[in-house]
Amino acid sequence: MSMVYRPRRLRATSGIRNMVRETALTPDNLVYPIFVVPGTKVKKEISSLPGNYHLSPDMAVELAREVYALGIPAVLVFGLPEYKDERGSSAWDMKSPVQQAILAIKKAVPELVVISDVCLCQYTDHGHCGLLNGHKVDNDPTLPLLAAVALSHAKAGADMVAPSDMMDGRVAAIRTGLDAGGYSDVSIMSYAAKYASAYYGPFRAAADSAPQFGDRRAYQMDPANSREALKEVALDIEEGADLVIVKPALAYLDIVRQVKDRFLLPVVAYNVSGEYAMVKAAAAQGLIDEQRLVMETLLGMRRAGADIIITYHALDAVRWL
Repeated sequence: MSMVYRPRRLRATSGIRNMVRETALTPDNLVYPIFVVPGTKVKKEISSLPGNYHLSPDMAVELAREVYALGIPAVLVFGLPEYKDERGSSAWDMKSPVQQAILAIKKAVPELVVISDVCLCQYTDHGHCGLLNGHKVDNDPTLPLLAAVALSHAKAGADMVAPSDMMDGRVAAIRTGLDAGGYSDVSIMSYAAKYASAYYGPFRAAADSAPQFGDRRAYQMDPANSREALKEVALDIEEGADLVIVKPALAYLDIVRQVKDRFLLPVVAYNVSGEYAMVKAAAAQGLIDEQRLVMETLLGMRRAGADIIITYHALDAVRWL
């Protein structure tokens, strides 16, 4: 009589399932994005990202304390400036909300890892990620500005900078600028494979960063391409990236896995605003079990190879864990 193998034996009880579980999700895997704005005592819910808030630097400190108390190791800081111009010069102004929030958070919660987004789109009056030459983003003249932004964040106390602009050569420019400024210990978490995605809509509303004309497909990646992502990641590593981001996450888990299999650096998946907003909208309609769906999604990102997940679900996920 032939032996019948029964995989269900290892699913029979919660204890057995826990013993043989292949993939784990812990608070240490998560990064929580926050949005800082000018002013004091500002805490206003972001309509496109329910459960997330525009926070003045003082209120960002309160949230940072909560994040750290929950065991989440890091925040990713985005900002809305007091002024915009064609160069995005508020992006490296030490009096801008991002720099002020970083200073305040590192003073209040020094153990919390502070990562700063480095880009110009929130700070330019045209909403594109670099300097313009007519209606085209001019790559090389943008690089010194991005390096200046990163250096200002490092001066404020950022542990990592995360360039999201997708300009060619920006990792090398930022690394050179940081090292020359005496910040060789500040890491670069590069948005190495950032796709031109429809999943970014809620974020652009939250960050007031939508382009005033055209789109970003001339510098962000084509969603149809995967080999190109490996080339982008390889270039960023060669230029000095310490961690690499794949963005978005949910429709790009194949990219996460390919990057994980090919390279030795930590891989970060960005569970972006559109992915979050769809869950929230479906949950509000009673169409899904939000907790189960969120945990399954984040676990899937880990299973695909993400060492770290940037997610707006982080606070809820840790409480559910």
